[in-house]
Amino acid sequence: MKVFLTIVALVVSCFVSTVSSHAQATRTWVSGVGDDANPCSRTAPCKTFAGAISKTAAGGEISVLDPGGFGAVTITKAISITNDGVGEAGVLVSGTNGIVVAAGATDVVNIRGIVIDGVGTGLSGVLVNSAASVLVQNCVIKNFAGGGTGTGITFAPSATAQLYVSDTVVSNNSGGIRIATASAGAHGILAVLNRVQVENSATFGIKVDGTTGTGSISATVRDSVSAGNLSNGIWATAPSGASPIRLLVDHSAAVNNAGVGILSDGPATQVILNNSAVTGNVTGLSFTNSATMPSLKNNAVAGNRGTDGTSSGAVTPQ
Repeated sequence: MKVFLTIVALVVSCFVSTVSSHAQATRTWVSGVGDDANPCSRTAPCKTFAGAISKTAAGGEISVLDPGGFGAVTITKAISITNDGVGEAGVLVSGTNGIVVAAGATDVVNIRGIVIDGVGTGLSGVLVNSAASVLVQNCVIKNFAGGGTGTGITFAPSATAQLYVSDTVVSNNSGGIRIATASAGAHGILAVLNRVQVENSATFGIKVDGTTGTGSISATVRDSVSAGNLSNGIWATAPSGASPIRLLVDHSAAVNNAGVGILSDGPATQVILNNSAVTGNVTGLSFTNSATMPSLKNNAVAGNRGTDGTSSGAVTPQ
């Protein structure tokens, strides 16, 4: 009987040990001197985001302990990846994407304080395929120019989703930030860019793109700058028959772009201007192909290299 009880105790002990070894923590840690064989605890951190995410429970947080390069990661669940000022937390990639979000329809993803570098060949710094909401805060996303189509942030979800970008620099990419409907099933896209600087893109700075799907997009660019891009600075476009594309440009600036500073293009497109500055572009303002560009008539549009352009009419203050 004692032998039997001893065997049972050993089996139970092994089972408990196995379950514990596979348990996921609500909070995990990465370090520049960590190891992905570790449990990702504060005293035994992991080396990469990819190593930590498999050990982090849905809705949990991966925190950065000290500076380091933490590698590309694909996010498939609600998660936060956070660096709150311990030094540079980098994602350095070549020929691929930096952070891919392919989460569930109710999942919220937070990315904060990360430097994402495509070293000239990366595809997208942050690529969002699916999620409920994605929040990018206090990040630097640069050098995604792979194949001439690399983009700092590509937000192209296949269903209803929201994007919030704040206090972030997107620089030296082929394209800056692209907000788009990815398929005919997409609808109800909401995006807010607040205190965002998009600069020196080889094509557009900020593009709200309704040409790739049939869903509507409502976007706001506020307290932000799109400057030095080799095409349009801030651009919204949708073809005939598309769902409405609405973009509010508020307290922002389009400066020294080699195309149009702010462009509204296509019959389903409306760009609303409020208290913004447009200068140094080849063309300041333009609305084309039956698009509209109403303005509160309180913008500074002057000193553009070709023509300043004009809005399509006035918005009556409420």
